Amino acid sequence: MHNHDGCGGCCHEADHSLKDDSPEMGIEYSLYTKIDKENLTCLNETVDGSAKLVFKPWEERLNFETFVESDVDEELLFNIPFAGNVKLKGIIVCAPDDESHPARVRLFKNRPHMTFDDTRVEAVQEFELHRDPTGCLEYPTKVVSFSSVSHLTIHIPTNYGNDKTRLCYIGLRGEWTAPQRSEILITNYELRPNLADHPNRIWDQVSKEIQ
Repeated sequence: MHNHDGCGGCCHEADHSLKDDSPEMGIEYSLYTKIDKENLTCLNETVDGSAKLVFKPWEERLNFETFVESDVDEELLFNIPFAGNVKLKGIIVCAPDDESHPARVRLFKNRPHMTFDDTRVEAVQEFELHRDPTGCLEYPTKVVSFSSVSHLTIHIPTNYGNDKTRLCYIGLRGEWTAPQRSEILITNYELRPNLADHPNRIWDQVSKEIQ
């Protein structure tokens, strides 16, 4: 069981404090709208598809009726594709204030379809999580490391001591860029010569055949 400090109200640690509810927060934490939810998957979720529900508007973060819960143990692994490129700046993990709350989160980028075996490699960044039932505590990411993200993997390896992990909201803050369409260069080959384009050549050929 992990001995982390609780966070009953908004925490005020350096770089971890957020303001109270404001319209700006809803705008800043709108990256959930850029997730390709049809292809979002979560390994070890109890109910298939429930992980998609925790990526929701900031204003709905305290709705604990929608949640994802782990199945056979405390681990969860989210594979999150974006519809474009993202510069990830921060993450919030909101969960019930009990032992099912995640205790650590590990982030990987641009590694689609990761499995639990794949998480043995070093993460791009990881955080020890405080209990945050109000969704007020942000963990800032290294912007240089997460400046061009088309796919984000979130690994939750453990919690505060429960057999299962439960969380109700994952907030992602950052900037989104629409995917660039690849320009297709089409080269037209002259498969059959146009007689009007080569009058002299055709006349020479006819003259040779008459002779």
